[in-house]
Amino acid sequence: MKARELRLVPLAVAVWGAALLCVLLPQAAWTCAAVCGALTATLLVVLTARQRGRAEVVRGGLAVVLLTAAGATAVTVGYALPSRADITGYDGRVVELFAAVSSSASIGQDGRLWFDAQTTRAGPPGSATPAAAPVRVGVEPGDGFDLGAGIRVVGEAMATDAGERAALVVFTSEAEIMSPASGVFGVAAQVRHDFIERSVRLPEPGAGLLPGLAVGDTRAVPTELNDDMLTSGLSHLTAVSGANCAIVVGAVFWLTALCRGGRTLRVLLSLTALASFVVLVTPEPSVVRAAVMAGFAMLTVLLGRPSAGIGVLSICVAGILLVDPWLAATPGFALSAAASGALIVLARPLAAGLGRWMPEPLALAIAVPLAAQLVCGPIIALFAEQQSLIGIAANLLAAPAAPLATVIGLLACLAAPIPMVADLLAASAWLPAAWIASTASTTARLPGAQVLVVPGLGSAALVGVLSAALGLVLIRPVQASVVVRRLRAAAFAVVVVAVSLAGAHLVLTGPLATATTPEGWAIAACDVGQGDALLVRSEGEIALIDTGAEPAPVEGCLRSLGVERIDLLVLTHFDLDHVGGVEAVRGRVGTVLHGPIGEPADQWMLDDLAAAGATLVDAAAGMRGELGAASWRVLWPRRDSLAFPAGNDASVVMEFGGGEVPRAIFLGDLAATPQRMLLGSGQLRGSYPVVKVAHHGSADQDPGLYEALHPVVGLFSAGADNDYGHPRRETIDILAAAGAHVLRTDEQGRILLGLHEGELEVWTERSAEEEVAASGSDVGDPR
Repeated sequence: MKARELRLVPLAVAVWGAALLCVLLPQAAWTCAAVCGALTATLLVVLTARQRGRAEVVRGGLAVVLLTAAGATAVTVGYALPSRADITGYDGRVVELFAAVSSSASIGQDGRLWFDAQTTRAGPPGSATPAAAPVRVGVEPGDGFDLGAGIRVVGEAMATDAGERAALVVFTSEAEIMSPASGVFGVAAQVRHDFIERSVRLPEPGAGLLPGLAVGDTRAVPTELNDDMLTSGLSHLTAVSGANCAIVVGAVFWLTALCRGGRTLRVLLSLTALASFVVLVTPEPSVVRAAVMAGFAMLTVLLGRPSAGIGVLSICVAGILLVDPWLAATPGFALSAAASGALIVLARPLAAGLGRWMPEPLALAIAVPLAAQLVCGPIIALFAEQQSLIGIAANLLAAPAAPLATVIGLLACLAAPIPMVADLLAASAWLPAAWIASTASTTARLPGAQVLVVPGLGSAALVGVLSAALGLVLIRPVQASVVVRRLRAAAFAVVVVAVSLAGAHLVLTGPLATATTPEGWAIAACDVGQGDALLVRSEGEIALIDTGAEPAPVEGCLRSLGVERIDLLVLTHFDLDHVGGVEAVRGRVGTVLHGPIGEPADQWMLDDLAAAGATLVDAAAGMRGELGAASWRVLWPRRDSLAFPAGNDASVVMEFGGGEVPRAIFLGDLAATPQRMLLGSGQLRGSYPVVKVAHHGSADQDPGLYEALHPVVGLFSAGADNDYGHPRRETIDILAAAGAHVLRTDEQGRILLGLHEGELEVWTERSAEEEVAASGSDVGDPR
């Protein structure tokens, strides 16, 4: 790496910093611009006031460039703010928008089709006026919402937080295509549509992933595969990324050279192919970064001074952020730029360090994903709850197949006018796609495939320290000073401690997972963060009440308890914190007892469980059944004119007891009003030593209900430091006043309860075993 290339790094840093400051604190945009302008003017005056040395002039000139670029970025934000402010005025209102689709579409967790759009008019229905701002739109799944299409939507609007690229999010109730994508956008849309149709006719695994690899459409990727790609560190292959741009440009450049084309022709054809590819796959942040960088690199080739190093990356990042500063806060753009920088700066030193212990080709193959992992890990920890521990191995196995799937898939797109050839090429592209999907599914299920972290600056700092330590250990400097040697020694100690802790965690959550679990448990409250996931066990049969917000935490809890099969899955209601982890048990469930259905996405989830072999039952008060030697009964919701609509107040409330299961009631997310109705319904019979407190311990509780239940233990299922303040102090006081011992997953982790000679035993993950005396007949008999 040349020293002059490093001089351009501060340019990218200055522009990125100014962009982040101004988009996160919009009110500071014009102030930032004014300060940068004043400093620039002052510096120019100082530099021209008297004769200075060349080095001093160069440093001063660089400072002027940095300040000018930062100020220009602030001005870009300042000029965009009025139009964004106009459209955010519709926050919380029903709005009618006329807009042009500006991104690819993907299916969200709510079942809607989501895409970005640039508005042309906005306002109350029937009164739209000119407006120009980026928005995020969610519509019912359908065709025609392609890049460049003109649309009209009506829906409820919600303003976004500062830093979001879209100024407004619209949940539509009405949507129509005003003008289909036309011109090059129309051709690209038709090509994508034809290729997707060919792809989805192929078998899984691989069929749903292929459109994402080749043309950037992820709508057909199964949810389970998408989760596996995240766990295995292969999510950058789920859809088109910057690497695909390099593949396309390189392939066209090489083919033109093979046909003896001159330098100018090679560059022009490569740039044309690149522009066409960006339109085909839609300009996502990572694609924009890679396309600009590839285009700039091609221009340096045309000028006879080829360059694609850190200097080119810095110039491209600065230029992109100057045009669209909101990309600075976009994870996709940050990860793309960081990964590119890592490959340029770290890949070769890492390969040289690894080459001390292995053949050079293998060292280089490992160094590429390792460099990206070391740099991207801290960024991922800022916003993601998981860090992949097998990403490097998975990338070594899967990444070589990505270029094949991309190139052959694009050839299938070009061959669309000849159906037989296009079908053959699509089938050929399916093979590497299937390999990638199989690799993801296999590696994601390895013990210790990922580690869960709390997203934020703390986790990012911790991952950053570990990444830096590993890099210092692996990269062997040519000349090491005393300071460097001491740093490497400290880094080695950090790595040894981290590996030891990871190994212990792997053993305890793998082969010894169940060895550390008491055998006598009958009820378990899993620690799944801000959500519910509770188990009841009798004679080997298992009931699971809700699944938390994410699959990984509930999967870890089930594994630690040795649970393979769920005989009865109770989905109390369909809020994300109760059903978001349902993929962890898909294909392992006998019967699903569920609350009222409110949205189409609820039914899709149930249909997916049914397709995997589960029997669906709509819960209603009065239903009863057996779980091993225990009995269960549904106490709520009612099926009459007084019933509540789908949601918290219609949560399924269950009673379990008998067969060595302490008598227990699980109150879902009921608020005070339905709690009072439940109390007066005549469904409650006797006392309930174990009570799962409603709604994670929110303040909306009826003290009379808990007094009538006579609890011995009150279970609070809540996430540590959650934004809701759950459990609330007043609710804890209600349980204490009712005579209950308070147990909280946010403080004590996983909680287990069982019966021993008529006494209630309690085990908590972060405290010693505790025994709570209770009457045998009251504790165990549900009838």
